[in-house]
Amino acid sequence: MRKYFGTDGIRGEVGKAPITPEFMLKLGWAAGQVFKEHDKKILIGKDTRISGYMFESALESGIVAAGADVRLVGPMPTPAIAYLTRTFRASAGIVISASHNPYTDNGIKFFSAQGGKISDEIEERIEYFLDQPMEVVKSELIGRAKRIDDAAGRYIEYCKGTFPIGLQLSGLKIVVDCADGATYHVAPRVFSELGADVVAVGVNPDGLNINEVSGATKPELLRKNVLAEGADLGIALDGDGDRLILVDAKGVVRDGDDVLYIIANHLMNTGRFNGGVVGTLMSNFGLELAFSETGIGFSRAKVGDRYVNEKLLQHGWVLGGEPSGHIVCRDITTTGDGIIAALQVLRAMVEEEKTLEELLEGLVKFPQRLKNVRVAERFAPAEEPSLQKAIAHANERLNGLGRVLLRASGTEPLIRVMVEGRDQVMVDELVDILTEEVQAVANRKAQSIG
Repeated sequence: MRKYFGTDGIRGEVGKAPITPEFMLKLGWAAGQVFKEHDKKILIGKDTRISGYMFESALESGIVAAGADVRLVGPMPTPAIAYLTRTFRASAGIVISASHNPYTDNGIKFFSAQGGKISDEIEERIEYFLDQPMEVVKSELIGRAKRIDDAAGRYIEYCKGTFPIGLQLSGLKIVVDCADGATYHVAPRVFSELGADVVAVGVNPDGLNINEVSGATKPELLRKNVLAEGADLGIALDGDGDRLILVDAKGVVRDGDDVLYIIANHLMNTGRFNGGVVGTLMSNFGLELAFSETGIGFSRAKVGDRYVNEKLLQHGWVLGGEPSGHIVCRDITTTGDGIIAALQVLRAMVEEEKTLEELLEGLVKFPQRLKNVRVAERFAPAEEPSLQKAIAHANERLNGLGRVLLRASGTEPLIRVMVEGRDQVMVDELVDILTEEVQAVANRKAQSIG
């Protein structure tokens, strides 16, 4: 167990440990100690939240104090840092971001020299140095910091380069919602330079409005703009640009499962598909059935893009993602990238000459309901006989045409109860039954502790 690192870096409320300037100074020093053994250069990027400036300075000071060099790229999407870390041959990349969280939170993600998440072993080494006294190297060995002024342009050209030469987006009207986050100066240019008529929203960050009223977690503004503009498509990114949610021309919100279905089928139709697709425990059962009908393999990972990536590597596959919109196209990039995923959907629309709705005609999603049960203390549902009996009964009623999932939240004292099935009434009934049983188990545990 690591003390600070979770499944997606370090994250929390600004001003509360460990998201403080003092900790970031020490974290920069610890990272410098670890990564300077390979190459002295570490890249730092951030999203648009106001605390990013404070933590950027603290990390920079800690890294150079350890004797490593820093390259600052300013506000940039998380996947852009993964790309730039590779192209600048840096030993690591650091992103200052709390992704889709409000501006009051912030966090740190690390990328390896190859543009992937750093290993557990590297995280453990950083935590080792966090517990050591901070010692500054001799003055002549202090690292140097430089700002990279053309980082945005480099990433824009990279994104455009993933779209086939000669293929145009002309004739398509697209609303692009950047959540007042890190893609505000990047995403609209990518799509417009490829020929689309772009209406940009969420592109006026002030340090406090990131993810506030727009973006992948709040697609209502995008939906209204798509309908008002008569657009062909709406693209919503989250604050750090690694999530993608779409809105079709009729105003229907389309999630990561829809994106996976479109990309996988287009790869299959054009003879470029190899292997299968990785989803998560939360991926809709209808997606799994649709893939089985077309002969596309499907495997589920634990919730989290890190686990999706791990399973892709395990199978040797290239496409995976989550309903939340983290889409990984490993044949193109090393991590979830909202802009890259959107371009793959647009490629399918242009090459197949179909609307988004037409590309999704073969996908019939099952009604799904998720309910969170707050408990005094998390427990493992798989270890509770009464819950296993209730789950077995629910599966009998679903008769193979649905799915039951009970899991403990990794971050809150919650047990998540999810049921999918063809019949919404049955789904609602089973969720209520399972919720009552979870609450009964929680009450018994609380009484035994008392």
